[in-house]
Amino acid sequence: MVLSVREMELSLEQYQLHKINELLIFVTQFNDFYKEKLRGLCLPIRTMDDFRKLPFTTKEELVQDQQLCPPFGRNHCYPETSYVRYHQTSGTSGKPLKILDTEESWNWWRDCWVEVLKSSGVTNRDRLFLAFSFGPFIGFWSAYEAAKKMGTLVIPGGGQSSKERLYSMIENRATVLLCTPSYALHLAEVAEEIGIDLPSTPIRAIITAGEPGGSVPSTREQIETRWGASVYDHAGMTEMGAYGYSCSARNGLHINEAQFLAEIIDPETLQPVKEGERGELVLTNFSRYGYPLIRYRTRDIVLCSSSPCACGNPYRFLPGGIIGRVDDMVVVRGVNIFPSSIEMIVREFAEIKEFRIVYYTEHEMNQVKVQIESESDVERRLADRLRERIGIRIDVERVAPGSLPRFSMKAKRIIDERNRPQQVS
Repeated sequence: MVLSVREMELSLEQYQLHKINELLIFVTQFNDFYKEKLRGLCLPIRTMDDFRKLPFTTKEELVQDQQLCPPFGRNHCYPETSYVRYHQTSGTSGKPLKILDTEESWNWWRDCWVEVLKSSGVTNRDRLFLAFSFGPFIGFWSAYEAAKKMGTLVIPGGGQSSKERLYSMIENRATVLLCTPSYALHLAEVAEEIGIDLPSTPIRAIITAGEPGGSVPSTREQIETRWGASVYDHAGMTEMGAYGYSCSARNGLHINEAQFLAEIIDPETLQPVKEGERGELVLTNFSRYGYPLIRYRTRDIVLCSSSPCACGNPYRFLPGGIIGRVDDMVVVRGVNIFPSSIEMIVREFAEIKEFRIVYYTEHEMNQVKVQIESESDVERRLADRLRERIGIRIDVERVAPGSLPRFSMKAKRIIDERNRPQQVS
């Protein structure tokens, strides 16, 4: 029997409420962090409206808890001897958060990544190249475990230069590349320098992580053009799990609603946003009992939409994927600026090799400029397009080739000079 859309919604909501209650019963007994946070909670939760009355969890709370109860804090449900995996957040938005996983929780992470690989069309006939060095970053550790479970050959690229990785991909006939969007573009730049024709290589798909570029149309198009391969986005957080993946339509992200509950709120009012509005993504993971998170404010900005994806996947769809970060938004002359909005426009110019966004203060007002590396005179055209699409004048400064940094992991293309003291002549 085929369920109607309404029946499917009810079935999913009932399933999610069941998983939420299982989690809440467990953490209120065995997790000291949530015992304190949810003191007085009456179980079971009957409706989603009741669930939305629970307090949010923030990264700042978790970091503070680890400082008060070093080194790992109290957000754990098992004795320390039950934990077998250590990872930490990147620290790009503050102090790194230390995360532990039990074997059971790690297997859950792996299975979430299996969904990412399957949604990208990966099978045991593929050969995955992991273009990163193994460290405390969690992303591709779990991708490796997922590929292993699927019987897919994994080719590690740790400890290699970009040039060595390119040659390894070709020699070992890798078919799928896993890396950040920035690094995919950098590898394309290196390939051009050494005379490798990427579209003629066996790479047919690129799965991106760590940055929103994989769902930015102009960035995705530039990667696909340079590689002759399809780009699939993925979203995950060290503290939350691999919660989102793209599909055959490749125009946004699906939430894995079998394992995560998603909410979208106004970061100022903390109330749900309306259809078509941007808001902050809030997530709850159902089955990571070793490190649970309930109503976790991700700080990621997404678009609220109830429209289904063209691919037919019934799970919640986020058009455009992760649009930006609450922390990254800057108000310049009354306009909300997200770095991803600037990137979307910059990437429309294939002749721009690399770029950087600089925030600064002039006459006590926030200002923004974009530095670019390009062999062509595109400053005026880019400035005109930025003004047309974003709504304010943004200066464009051309810099020397090779002067801007390249990144193999999360790119740091924002320089904030607003709080630097002014030099007195």
